[in-house]
Amino acid sequence: MLQKLSLSGLKVVKKLCIVPKVECGIRFLSSAVIKRQNFFFRQLFDTVSSTYTYILGDMRTSEAVLIDPVLEHAERDATLVKELGFKLIYAMNTHMHADHITGTGKLKTLLPGTKSVIGKASGAQADIHLHDGDLVKFGDYQLTAVSTPGHTNGCLTYICHQQCMAFTGDTLLIRGCGRTDFQEGSSERLYQSVHSKIFTLPDHYTLYPAHDYKGQTATTVGEEKKYNPRLTKTLKEFVHIMDTLNLPYPKMIDKALPANRVCGLY
Repeated sequence: MLQKLSLSGLKVVKKLCIVPKVECGIRFLSSAVIKRQNFFFRQLFDTVSSTYTYILGDMRTSEAVLIDPVLEHAERDATLVKELGFKLIYAMNTHMHADHITGTGKLKTLLPGTKSVIGKASGAQADIHLHDGDLVKFGDYQLTAVSTPGHTNGCLTYICHQQCMAFTGDTLLIRGCGRTDFQEGSSERLYQSVHSKIFTLPDHYTLYPAHDYKGQTATTVGEEKKYNPRLTKTLKEFVHIMDTLNLPYPKMIDKALPANRVCGLY
């Protein structure tokens, strides 16, 4: 079920998550599995594109969602969902990826009843298009879709206030951020997105990116506000850093973007 979140409701949820910290299930060390009360979380990895895929589920209702699936691992993910006894209701993307082909379309064939989800501004096909402030519900839990453009126009950060965690896609990485030199990229917009939508979350919120290339699995708002070598700079300094990265042309972009516009089925 998708709903629009009111600002007043968001403020209440934030207050509930700030104290006491134990009730929020704060994690100071990352692990691959979280099981608190009836909440299930699993972090999976693709070694080729260094992409993280996440499964979140309600063990009481058996409803689950999956964030940023990779085509080559769709069968792995579907098998795991079945083994765990979940019903996958949403296969979601944080944005239209350029470094791998999404597994959402394949998962729909492997797990009938699954619906594909992506931001409306992405320009990609999906069963459900999200706008800023929409809620994605699974069992007793929900994700708030927050528009965080800059890497692409359609980038969304999914926030679970009940668990004090957020899935930042390529907008904010661990001690880094997504590149802004292609696919509607804008350094100014990315900087504003991070500072106004992610860095305004409580410091103890755990952040899970779409990728990591150095073996780290998670970070926190407080860590990134203090240690991110790019986003702790002024806007002017940040733009200069992004303009002088001189990164190579993405290897998969010419294949991935056309495929991801049609849910990974091409």
